[in-house]
Parts: sequence; C-alpha cells; structure tokens
Amino acid sequence: MIVLVPVYRPGDRLPPLVGDLRAALPGADVLVVDDGSGPAAAGVLGAARAEGATVLRRRVNRGKGVVLRTGFRYASAHRPGRDVVCVDADGQHGVTDVCRVAERMRVTGAPTLGVRRFDGEVPARSRFGNAATRMAFRLATGLDVRDTQTGLRAYPAALLGWLTTVPGDRFEYEMAVLLRLVRAGGLVEQVDIATHYHGDNSGSHFSALADSVRIYRPLAASAVARLAGRSEVDAVPAAAVTTSRPTPATRTP
Repeated sequence: MIVLVPVYRPGDRLPPLVGDLRAALPGADVLVVDDGSGPAAAGVLGAARAEGATVLRRRVNRGKGVVLRTGFRYASAHRPGRDVVCVDADGQHGVTDVCRVAERMRVTGAPTLGVRRFDGEVPARSRFGNAATRMAFRLATGLDVRDTQTGLRAYPAALLGWLTTVPGDRFEYEMAVLLRLVRAGGLVEQVDIATHYHGDNSGSHFSALADSVRIYRPLAASAVARLAGRSEVDAVPAAAVTTSRPTPATRTP
C-alpha cells in the first residue's frame, strides 16, 4: 500500500505523521507530494524524508488536484499494483482511522471515504460547508454521502490510471472523482472517523469563495441534469463498479 500525503507549506506535524504511519502500516510506502511550497518548506520536507517518506516536489503551486494526480502517476509507474490511501497533512486524520479506512478498502475492493462526524468542537465554516455540500450532492445524485470533502480516501490500484484522467486542479478534483464514481454506479464505502481540528482549522488552504464555486459548479450541473431527467454516466473502470474481493459478512459503520 502507498500512503499519499499532499502538502502545501507543511507544518511541524508532517514528520511525526510520517513516522506514525510507517509504524502503524508496516510495509507501506509514504509518498509526500509538495505543491510548490518553495525553499521555506525544505526543512520540514527533509525531516519527513528522514522519517522514511519519499518526497516529490513541484516547482509551482497548482492545487490539490494536480498534486494528487502527480502522486497517482508516480504510484502507477513506480509501485504498480499497490493500493493508495490519501491522507491530509494537517493532523485531522488519526493514524488509527487511516488504518480502518485502508482495511475497509482492502477487504471490499471499493473506494472508501473516511467520513467525519462533525460533532464536538468543529469550526462553524466546516460544519456548515459539509451540511451544504452533502445536501447538494444528494440533489445531484440521489445518494447520501456524509462527507463529500474528506481528504481521507482509499483507492484500489485498479483505479489509479483512471484517477489521473479526472479533471480539476484544486479542491474540486475530489468532488469530480466522487461524482463520476457514483454516476457510474460504483460502490463507495464510508467509514466513520474522529474529527480533529487544530487552531480552528487555520492550517487549511481552502478558499471559502473561490474553491466553493469550483466545487458547486459540477454539483449544480448534475442536479439540473437529474431534475431534467437527463442521464449522466461517466466511463469508469469496471473495478470501480464491481469487485472480486470478498465482502465481509458484517461491516462496522
């Protein structure tokens, strides 16, 4: 398995995160892809490399979608046949939850989301944003995905080539992936995870205005098409729709 960590101007939580992931997932490779953070990030990225991570650096900041595709291409070329789990670098995702999401994907063979519960101390913008996108996604697809913006996602190796073809350079990329999977009839697993925010989520690089517009544009188009009775089906590998891996008799929520 490969743990893909996209970063931009990473903080001091990154090196210990790499160490914890390697300890919790023996045999997994941790791949850190930096989105043009510049010379100021050299120390933190060097420390992550010292913890055992492979570190790729882009010269220019392009956005999370570009960084994720960079990681998927690297995984396909250098670690073919390996599943990938994506993890944010800001400390939101506990290593125990990363393992649970990876295990659900391994057992079912389906893309798997780590869905936050949004209870307790959650910044208002995060709570409201999730509620709004959840409702919009339901209007667009008819399905209830409880956390459409989670960065903790696990993908089977068979999907990596397809993931490099999905458009979207910034945060809208993850929404585009989810929309295409669901519209193709693919199974998407959801695993409840704890919600951890640090400093009122001040480490987030999400732009409330610009990125929200990018995310809601495809949702609105899909909702209109659905209400008008038009079918939108994307070409997604059969591995995303059916799986030959055994499904457990009982599954935890």
